[in-house]
Amino acid sequence: MEIHILVLSLLLIFSLIISGAAVHPGCECLLFSGSRGKDRGVFTSPDYPNPYEEGIDCILYTFVARRDQIVQLTFRDFDVQKSHLDCVRGDFVKLFLHLERPEVNEYTPWSNVLCGGIADVPHHHFSSGHGLVLEFHSDHKPGNNSGFMGTFRFLDRRMFQADGQKVPGTMCDYQFVSSNFSLSKGRFYSPRYPAGYPRNIKCAYRFRARLRERIRIVFEEVTLQKGDLSCINRADLIRVYDGRIPPMGPVYGGSSGRRAPSAKSSRVEETSAAAVLTPVNKGPPVISVLCNEGSEREVLSTGRDLTVEFVSDSESPGQGFKATFEFQPMPAAAVAASEEAVAAAAAPPPHGHVGPSGATNCNQVFSSDISKNGTLTSPDYPNPYPSRSQCRFDFQGRGKERIQVTFTDFNLYHPQDDSKDCETIDSLMAYVQIDGRMEKIDNFCASSIPLPLMSNGPRMVLEFRGLYSSRYARGFKAIYTFTENFGVTSGRQLPDYPCAFVFNSSETLNGTFSSPNYPGNYPRDTECHYFFHGKAKEKVHIHFTYFDVEGVLPCDESSASDYVEFSNFLARDRKYPRLCGQLREFDIESDRKFFRVTFRSNYRLDGKGFHATYQFLDDVDSFTVKPSPSAAPFSVYREVTSVGSIVKGILLVMVAFLCSGHPS
Repeated sequence: MEIHILVLSLLLIFSLIISGAAVHPGCECLLFSGSRGKDRGVFTSPDYPNPYEEGIDCILYTFVARRDQIVQLTFRDFDVQKSHLDCVRGDFVKLFLHLERPEVNEYTPWSNVLCGGIADVPHHHFSSGHGLVLEFHSDHKPGNNSGFMGTFRFLDRRMFQADGQKVPGTMCDYQFVSSNFSLSKGRFYSPRYPAGYPRNIKCAYRFRARLRERIRIVFEEVTLQKGDLSCINRADLIRVYDGRIPPMGPVYGGSSGRRAPSAKSSRVEETSAAAVLTPVNKGPPVISVLCNEGSEREVLSTGRDLTVEFVSDSESPGQGFKATFEFQPMPAAAVAASEEAVAAAAAPPPHGHVGPSGATNCNQVFSSDISKNGTLTSPDYPNPYPSRSQCRFDFQGRGKERIQVTFTDFNLYHPQDDSKDCETIDSLMAYVQIDGRMEKIDNFCASSIPLPLMSNGPRMVLEFRGLYSSRYARGFKAIYTFTENFGVTSGRQLPDYPCAFVFNSSETLNGTFSSPNYPGNYPRDTECHYFFHGKAKEKVHIHFTYFDVEGVLPCDESSASDYVEFSNFLARDRKYPRLCGQLREFDIESDRKFFRVTFRSNYRLDGKGFHATYQFLDDVDSFTVKPSPSAAPFSVYREVTSVGSIVKGILLVMVAFLCSGHPS
């Protein structure tokens, strides 16, 4: 009761009721204005928390901030009867977020239409200007819904201004130049952030560092389109180039920000597929591509220049992105100032210093600025490591580099009880950055040599904990590499994607390919494409010899699954379902000369991935399909590929028909 009285009081203080001056003559208007010095308040549906009445033609809630402010609405409770999936009929709430003036009429386009429960609607909404209008309507269908309750506040628009110079004559291009008179760090945003970005735009954010500086970008929040589709099939994208790009940069997916061509148009698709193999220009490589939703994605340049390109061409734009930038001194420049430091970095890893307690300090930093590969060992290797050893190995790469660690020897003290829990004994732990935090992805102990490790970005940390010691425990030795090929050693890598490889029949007719870091676990939050391109009248036959991709059917966002996707086009091909889980050997064949295999992992769990062989065949060539363990996942892939097989199939159908008792 006290809450209800408070809500009514706030409404009386902050609202002015006007009848007849709205979209329809029967509308009521509630005005929430910041002109009275109040920057926040509460709004509710009529009679909340009691059920609202039937037949409400329209109530307009108009929020008017100062011209240097924007409006934020937050729904705390939402219960509006949902009688249609699209919410445009029945009971609904319409939001008008992008208004030049805080008023609407029957021709004003709305931004969102909401109905259902609190779980069905976004909680936060922002205006792009200083006005926002909410329209509430209910039909005459009986219901027992309580309506909505929310809060509003007026925010300073300057909170979302980029700390760079806008390029004259452009809608959303900015440049950020490091100098004695500019900020060494700051922020930048998608257009209209935190309100949704407009459709059909292309923005470039160009960063230029000084000599001996590099650029660090962190995308704190990315909200483009919902779902887990591959970025190659997304119309809204963020691309990060490791350098400066001309006005028209390299094309991602064969189209400059436009939606991938429909699978129905084979001629357009063949043209787009050919574009995959031939970059539009020889510009800088793409080191990161972001789509869908995510947070805390870090990108580090290899040189003085970096460009962020944002393209929007979807019918349903998202909120956009917010990001930070920082001009950082080159670690190599600082190291080069001291020849002694350089020599120490190139020397074999130190054996550590034994302190008063007997603990060993052996922390090391490995930077790709100093060396692209090397070795790391436990203290005193190959002699036994001291007890109470604590070592931290920090790896720092740049650009699209990933850290791969391959163990050549591994022998840690292991108690005789043969405990399989590595948490309480000598162990080596691996951490990568996920959502801005270093999270453990694996833990190794005992004497089995671990499979290769790979980071999901330019950073990785290994921590060695030698609680005990033994004259038989010699420790470990490993080789580290800063690699840009994601551990994929076949095919020709494309510069226009972070991870993409082309297999062309004009270069080789057969070979193998695998997931990143195979046979080790694949990195998290990674997307790789494998493009197969044959000659006219050629197809490609693929045989998977190993398949372990974390997930369960239907291998989509609902099951939080990683997946492998197949397509005869650049666009998604609904002929083939996604695959995930642990599967035995199986075969798949393309319908024509172009074929795409896409691997995508999320940030949750991982697996070993896959290994496969491929062979380009003439359209009439035959091959032997190995029997599948079960028909369910693979029956769709068992193609009839020779004239003899087709004839045999027809004869079998005829025999079955005659034996079924049908009259001739």
